[in-house]
Amino acid sequence: MKKITDQDPESKSRDIVTENIEQLKVIFPEVFTEGRIDFEVLKQLLGGALDEREEKYGLNWHGKRNARLLALTPSTGTLRPCPEDSVDWDTTQNLMIEGDNLEVLKLLQKSYARKVKLIYIDPPYNTGGDFVYPDDFQDNIKNYLMRTGQIESDGRKNTSNTEASGRYHTDWLNMVYPRIKLARNLLRNDGVMFISIDDGEVARLRKVCDEIFGEENFFAQIPWQSRTSVQNDTDLSVQHEYLVAYAKSRRQEHRRLKEANADIWHKLDSFAAYPLPLDKSRYSNPDNDPRGPWKADPFDAPAVRENLTYAIVNPNTGTEHWPPEGRHWRTEETKYHELLADNRIIFGQTGNSRPLLKVFYEEKKDFGEVPTTWFDGDGYGTVTSGTQELQDLFNGVSPFTFPKPTSLICALLELCTKDEHIVLDFFAGSGTTSHAVMKQNVIDGFKRHSILVQLPEPTGREDYPTISAIAKERIRRAGKKLREGNPLFTGDVGFRVFKLDSSNIRAWEPDRDNLAATLEEHAEHLKVDRTEQDILFELLLKLGLDLTIPIEEKPIAGKTVFSIGAGTLLVCLATEISEDEVEPLALGIVEWHTQLAPAGETQVVFRDSAFANDVAKTNLTAILEQHGLENVRSI
Repeated sequence: MKKITDQDPESKSRDIVTENIEQLKVIFPEVFTEGRIDFEVLKQLLGGALDEREEKYGLNWHGKRNARLLALTPSTGTLRPCPEDSVDWDTTQNLMIEGDNLEVLKLLQKSYARKVKLIYIDPPYNTGGDFVYPDDFQDNIKNYLMRTGQIESDGRKNTSNTEASGRYHTDWLNMVYPRIKLARNLLRNDGVMFISIDDGEVARLRKVCDEIFGEENFFAQIPWQSRTSVQNDTDLSVQHEYLVAYAKSRRQEHRRLKEANADIWHKLDSFAAYPLPLDKSRYSNPDNDPRGPWKADPFDAPAVRENLTYAIVNPNTGTEHWPPEGRHWRTEETKYHELLADNRIIFGQTGNSRPLLKVFYEEKKDFGEVPTTWFDGDGYGTVTSGTQELQDLFNGVSPFTFPKPTSLICALLELCTKDEHIVLDFFAGSGTTSHAVMKQNVIDGFKRHSILVQLPEPTGREDYPTISAIAKERIRRAGKKLREGNPLFTGDVGFRVFKLDSSNIRAWEPDRDNLAATLEEHAEHLKVDRTEQDILFELLLKLGLDLTIPIEEKPIAGKTVFSIGAGTLLVCLATEISEDEVEPLALGIVEWHTQLAPAGETQVVFRDSAFANDVAKTNLTAILEQHGLENVRSI
């Protein structure tokens, strides 16, 4: 029985550095000498692809190296479940996580790698009064607990990133860089990330994202009309912000859904925006065509092709028409005559104009319309409408300033997500993204899931002492209101709450002056103030399982045994297992495992300190292995 300790990979979040080295070993095994990388050999193998110039194009700042390393440093924290703070704990697929988003992103690396379809974040804009605290390279969990008042502070204070600090852009870049880098790992190949930003940092944000995602994966920089009122106390009233978007792997071909690629478009493992629904109001049927409403499109297309350049005679007037300069007709002449005979060519409303093609709504509705990059306030909401939404939920008083409107996020959801896609927001603020996910699910009937992460930043309010408290209450109220207003809607409006904390596994910290006492103290490998549920969910994180995966529990031989993922993981966290209890417990687990019949290999985990002695542990392991359960571990 292997024991999981704080030194094992299972006790930490995903180790990206080790994974990168292992991939390099597969590609270039010859560059490794005695376990170290020989960069001279690597240079030779890379040849001209290696850039050794002293002056290079790119964005650099003080602390960038540490920011990159920070993203690669595993977390030793965990997420502790809070069922009492949640809604529909047993059934919901949504998450609300309280904690420092840098550490939470690290902890999600195993369970949610390549699973998220859309990430939306609204980070601090670096306007001079943002809540800023330094990330601790050595122990950010302790740093986080101090700064949120959960353990005694060491005197360090939260600060505002003011321009006078001399680190106006540097602090902000060091904050966003590791978070965006970690977030990219969570995206599916066909996933996309949207970041709200203003003019102050948009240029640097674009450079950071070019480096992390690659310039070829830039999707859009969408101007959003965030306000319609005019600010009269300045020389130019700014009414816009931006949504900067990068794909994990942006599609280079077949971006537009057409009849010619309809059979493969949805199957391609790369990102392309979904077309928007056709606006049926633009179609009419003035000639009572039996094929239904239609609209007239130009019959010419860009460029000049000889086989598509010919004279078309208007049958009503006898006038001869040629394609406009620099263009050609859409089809060859033979096909044109087929369309004319099929009543698909018209010559204007009066019949006296150039040829136009009739495009029928029923034939085009499955291919939709191409969205545009201008998000006006009337169509996509403004900060004012976002505030109004909060006022409607909180009895006329908004507990949060400058919230994004749900209509803005709903537009992104419609553009990039479908049924059961996961949506992540790790600067959750007041919870607009979760509200929008529920709202859009009501509109189109899909079953998207949301993951929100928000620092429990103090607000100074008695009713909602932290921003995360505001977000939780908003989601509760929004879900209830959507259910009441749409009685036929049966979708998910719940959420599981988790809170960031230090690991349940005790770190080995020997007292060299009193080693015997240290050994006795560490006989129990798990922290004594943690519950079975705390330990169970840390196992899910460290083993790469979804935090909303089904969990079933069953009493066996007087002990509680948990089945996770229909039997792929069986866990018994009983604190005492005697020699007499070993056989009935082991055989009961074998019987339940047979009933569950999981598809893959099953892991079985026990509390190491529970066994009366090594004989009990050895016998239990032997019985399980005899019945095919060979992956037995203790924690």
